[in-house]
This record gives sequence, structure tokens and C-alpha cells, in this order.
Amino acid sequence: MTRATLAEVLQPALRNGHAVAGLVCLGWEDARAYVRAAELEGSPVILQAGPGARAHTPLPVLGAIFRHLADCVSVPVVLHLDHGRGADEAREAMDHGFTSVMFDGSDLQLSENIRQTRDIARMAHDRGVSCEGEIGFVGYAAGAASARTNPADAGDFALETGIDAMAISVGNTHLQEGQTGGIDERALAAIAIATRGRVPLVIHGGSGVPSDQRKWLARTTPICKFNIGTELRQCFGAALRQSLADQPQEYDRIKLLAPTEAPLIEAARKILREMKGMGH
Repeated sequence: MTRATLAEVLQPALRNGHAVAGLVCLGWEDARAYVRAAELEGSPVILQAGPGARAHTPLPVLGAIFRHLADCVSVPVVLHLDHGRGADEAREAMDHGFTSVMFDGSDLQLSENIRQTRDIARMAHDRGVSCEGEIGFVGYAAGAASARTNPADAGDFALETGIDAMAISVGNTHLQEGQTGGIDERALAAIAIATRGRVPLVIHGGSGVPSDQRKWLARTTPICKFNIGTELRQCFGAALRQSLADQPQEYDRIKLLAPTEAPLIEAARKILREMKGMGH
């Protein structure tokens, strides 16, 4: 059994100069591909159930999928609730085997974000589960604008909440469809100083960060987790469209979905290598 907490994979990353991929899962097919990629690369992986997945599939089902997949491989697999909205949702996730929960209080006033994040972190730690929080707001492509993380606030947030990982806003944006963004390295350095480099930092919207910068940041900064969703969904969509074109008379969903697995595994392996700071 290789279920791991977020702290168990991010603390070695912080010490040794690499990062771990938080791969956004929408169902069985992509989660299975990501775990197979991690096994092939000998890398830990974080399976993430975000709001979109939870709106489609209940947490108990997602938890069962993640637990089964983690138990089938030898590498550490984190079962992570992404963008949780409160204590009740975090508790439900933990009840169904999630080893890590994120509370997203980024739209709250700082004091309230600290209070709620601290309470959820304590609840999680009492159950042997990790907790990620967010300070600043990571916006969305063609949607809500970002609010950059204030370094002084980040230092207070990390100290007062006791979180295991901290998501920050330093130029990253959710749902970017190309690697046209990038991280403001000066802003990142100020946050690293304010937190004394002791808290693993998390980049949401990692698909928009150029590959070379991801590799460099993984090696040289306290960024220990990149959330990757959009570029893998693009890979899945392209493979599915090709499958439909190649099999115009086919109606069996399993046969239509099967050709998506190999491209997803290869795309995930490339990302996992980047997290180690390695080339192609």
C-alpha cells in the first residue's frame, strides 16, 4: 500500500530540490493513466479531485478510485481534495480515505482565511492527514483576475495556520491553454524570504508556466508542487477526437476511450520528469 500524505512527499522535495506533480483527475481513465505514469517514472504523484470532478462524481466514488489505484503501485500516491470549500467537505474527504485536503479561503479576509485554514489544518493533522492553504488569489483565464500574494501576509499565514503547503499567486493563472504565462520570480523570492523557505509552496495553474521554468523552479526554489490540469485535458481531448475519427462506427465507450490512455501516460511522464528538474 503506497498511500502517502502531502507532507510525506513535499518535505523531501523541499529538502532535495525537486517538486511533485498535482495532477487534476476527472475520472477513472485519467487517474489510472497518471498512476501508471508515476510507476514508470518511479516518481510520487498527487491525484487531485477538484470541484469539477466532485460535481460529476461523488467524493466516496473518487476516494474509492484513488485508494484502489494507490494500492496497485509501489510509488507514493497522495489522495488530495483540491479547492475544498469548508470543514464539512474536508471531513467527508478524510472519511473516504483522502490523505490530503486543501482549504481554499482565498476570497476571505486574511484573518478569516487564517482562522478557517488553521481549524481545518488542526482537524486534518489530528487524523494524520495533510492540509494545503491558499493566500492571495489565483485567477482564471478569461475569468476572475488574480490578486497577488503579499509576502508579509504569506509569512503570517504560514506561521499561524500550521499548513503543510501554501498555494500562492505570483503570475500563475488557472485554465491557461498555452504556456504563455510564467512566474514572477522576484515576487516568489520575496515570499520565500518571508516564509524562510520552510513551507512548501504550490503553484496552481501550472499548465500556463513554461516547461523550462517549471524545471528551473522545481530545482531552485521552495515551489514543491505544481498543479497541472489543462494541458492534460487538452491531451485527452485530442486523443478522444482522434479515436472518434478513427472509429466512426464504434459506439462502445470503453473502446472509444481506450486510445486516450497511451497519450495521457506519455504526457504525464513528461510532466513528472520536469518536476525532477530533468529534460525530456
